[in-house]
Amino acid sequence: MTLRKGRDLGDSYIHARDNGPERAGPGIRSVMGLAWRLQRGTLVGWCFTAAVLGLVAGALGPVIRDALVGNPSIAELISRLVPVKANMIDLFTTAMLGLGGVMAAAAGIQAVLRLRVEEVEGRAELLLSVPTPRIRWLTGTLAVAALSTAAIPVITGAVAATVLAVSQAGGSSPDIVVAASLAHVPAALVFPALTALVFAFTPRLSSPVGWAALGVALVLAQFGELLGLPAWLRDLSPFRHSSAMPVETFNLQGALLMSGTALIVAALAGRAIYRRDLAVP
Repeated sequence: MTLRKGRDLGDSYIHARDNGPERAGPGIRSVMGLAWRLQRGTLVGWCFTAAVLGLVAGALGPVIRDALVGNPSIAELISRLVPVKANMIDLFTTAMLGLGGVMAAAAGIQAVLRLRVEEVEGRAELLLSVPTPRIRWLTGTLAVAALSTAAIPVITGAVAATVLAVSQAGGSSPDIVVAASLAHVPAALVFPALTALVFAFTPRLSSPVGWAALGVALVLAQFGELLGLPAWLRDLSPFRHSSAMPVETFNLQGALLMSGTALIVAALAGRAIYRRDLAVP
């Protein structure tokens, strides 16, 4: 009773701890900075996974070389399955870099889906009431998604090239391996752009459509010919237009087509985001 009489109404003898600075730091005063702050932990995780993939790709190079030397029948079988003449280590590296391209697309999709999380949990409403233009809200996240999509193949290729060079396993030079990893970026960029477009029109479907598009594209690219699907249907997969370097030469036309498609789809998403209200779960 004595303590109760000695305090003000609504006050306390033990003051609550300060939850943080009164003003935001310079790094999160822009929409782009906020998007980076929200995504940086996820991006670090993807980069670590890409480094592990590159390490596996480089470390298995000598193993594959020794296995082929000791078993000519395997080399003959692979030469029949692969329609191009190439070093077996290059073939394996190409496959692993292609997997890095798929991971890059997945990282871009996950980055865009952060918009849906922010919207459902009510933080997007607070941000847009500042006011913040919706196009800046979307493009800030798309910029981080594009950065994530490009970072994954670069790290995969750089680590693989370094390990292959140190182990002297053979195959293409390090600069060619890194360039080969970058060749998968244009196709991977299509998926976060498509996810953003679906989010702009029907946010509830952005997650299932984004992941389903990645799965269908992967099946069409890898198993379309085996399943006897027509060429026009297989060509709908962006991965079909990626250059399988260092086994193949760089497909400039395919890279330009995929880059242009990603830019157009992202522009449509930016236009469509103005036409709907914020959605609830």
